[in-house]
Amino acid sequence: MKLKLKKNIFLIAIFLGCLIIIGLLLAQKKSNNNNEEDFPSDEITYSLPTPIDIKPSLRNFIQSNCNAWYNQFLLKSGFNGGMIVAKDGNIIFEKYNGIANLNSRNPLDENTPLHIASVSKTFTAMCVLKLAQVKKIDLDNPFSFYFPSFNYPGISVRSLLSQRSGLPNYVYFMDELGWDKNKFVTNQDVLKFLIEKKSELKNIEEPNRHFNYCNTNYVLLALLIEKITKTPYPQYLQKTIFEPLQMNHTFVYSDADSSKTNPSYDWRWYQAVFINTDKVYGDKNIFSTPRDLLKWDQLLRTNLYLNEASLQKAYTPYSNEHPGIRNYGLGWRMYVLPNEKKIIYHNGWWHGSNAVFIRLLEEKATIILIGNKYDKNIYKARDLIGLFMGNYTNQEEDE
Repeated sequence: MKLKLKKNIFLIAIFLGCLIIIGLLLAQKKSNNNNEEDFPSDEITYSLPTPIDIKPSLRNFIQSNCNAWYNQFLLKSGFNGGMIVAKDGNIIFEKYNGIANLNSRNPLDENTPLHIASVSKTFTAMCVLKLAQVKKIDLDNPFSFYFPSFNYPGISVRSLLSQRSGLPNYVYFMDELGWDKNKFVTNQDVLKFLIEKKSELKNIEEPNRHFNYCNTNYVLLALLIEKITKTPYPQYLQKTIFEPLQMNHTFVYSDADSSKTNPSYDWRWYQAVFINTDKVYGDKNIFSTPRDLLKWDQLLRTNLYLNEASLQKAYTPYSNEHPGIRNYGLGWRMYVLPNEKKIIYHNGWWHGSNAVFIRLLEEKATIILIGNKYDKNIYKARDLIGLFMGNYTNQEEDE
């Protein structure tokens, strides 16, 4: 009898032990799910607001002034690209000029994807803010919290987003530290060089002391997105932004896209050489069209993707150590005017590609230009801000 009782107690103990182990495993799984977001399994859709009608007189005013500016500054310089000016979601002015590819002589039109260079950073930054909004990332965590081998104390996720990390630019240090120029650099290679060759790196500055625009920051942020979502950066953007917005001519470049990408050219029509850093993404490497970028702009004017608190973080100026109206938020350049109005924008330049993406939040206006033949006059698009903000003062362009 006693033996049978002991046996039953032993079996009950085993049963309870199994329940405890199962409970611990479930808790661990739940914890992992709280810390990492799997690739979205549900189809995402965004329904953008219907454009608001504007007065014919205002439409005519914007159109005529944009057309005069376009003819004076772009056509005379041989502009090769596309341009859109929109108000309240309405496309008021739209023009395309030139050819997509010098060899094929295919005309460039509203469906021609071109390299938007550093305007790509706006997508990377907003993805990080989205993951922070759903508690997958803490902006004030050190980057080493997510990548323990990253031996740069004081650099937080926010430091990278606001261009205040103090890191040097991989575009230069990879070759300087002996990278084989015949091999393409990956984002992981950049991180590995930062970790393993820290003692050889030059121009490392103390983090969070001042603004220092650096592509390395956004290369690392793309890796962070991949780690948290367990999804390659190109596919994550495709499934969570490009497809839901029907940005049908937008993609992050990969070898599979080589047939639908168009080269860029310098001002003499010499084709840019494809170099070993041309496959790195996060800081660049998104191809898009003005119409697709307008959809991105319109999404960010709603709370469908980011809530108001997250958007305010993005548009807060973080580099206030020097007086002036020019500043940088989280993934966005800005002019902070004396009347406290903000002009939110980002420019891009990579090889022969130029891009301008200007967003006037209060005025609900958008100015977009993309070209694949180098033309510094593209950056003069800031002149058009005066059509919507009479008190705007011209400023020099930024990359």
